[in-house]
Amino acid sequence: MMRKLLLLAITSVLIFGAKTTFAQNDKKELNCFERYEAAFKERGSYTISDNIYRNVMISFFEGDEVYCVRGKVRVENGYVSAIFYYYDDNTEELYDKKFHNLNNEPPTVTNGISEMIINADRERFRVVFIDKLKPKRKALQQMKIPDDL
Repeated sequence: MMRKLLLLAITSVLIFGAKTTFAQNDKKELNCFERYEAAFKERGSYTISDNIYRNVMISFFEGDEVYCVRGKVRVENGYVSAIFYYYDDNTEELYDKKFHNLNNEPPTVTNGISEMIINADRERFRVVFIDKLKPKRKALQQMKIPDDL
């Protein structure tokens, strides 16, 4: 009887520990791209018309890792046509590698974020038009009820 109780207690502890471990894994921290992606899904984007956008985020995907850099992008006929990087000293450089979407076509932009772009070196990245993110919606102010009613 004592062995059964001991076995039951150990099993309970192991199951409880596994549940809390998985619960903590569910709350992983979002990377730079995922944070903006969630905001654009929630709030939407203003129209991305043909223009040069001087404050975009370029998110590179390497396996499970994502890193983001600041850049500049030209949009022509609804497609991303040129990409520039910014350096720490605020200088910029043209990204001179050929790039396309997964279908070997010019990449389009939907809801403020480009589709996945691939270059000749098989690097994968997406462009986020951070200045086109719509503002947060106003929340209704809650009415405070006095305690002495």
